Amino acid sequence: MAVPKKRTSKSKTRIRKAIWKNKAKKSALKAFSLAKSILTNRSKSFYYTINDKLFNSSKSISKIEEI
Repeated sequence: MAVPKKRTSKSKTRIRKAIWKNKAKKSALKAFSLAKSILTNRSKSFYYTINDKLFNSSKSISKIEEI
C-alpha cells in the first residue's frame, strides 16, 4: 500500500534555501572581484589577450574612406 512521504519542515526548507543563496552570493562576489581587477589592470591570476583584429579593422576602414 502506498504511503505518502513526510512533509519537509519549514526550517529545513529555509536552511536549504539559505545555503543556495549563499553559494550564489559567493560566486557573484568572485565574478565582481575578477571584473574589478581586470578593469584596474591588477589581475595576477587571469590572463587575457586583446583582439588585434578589432583595432586593425577600424584603422583599415578609415584608410579606405580617406582614399
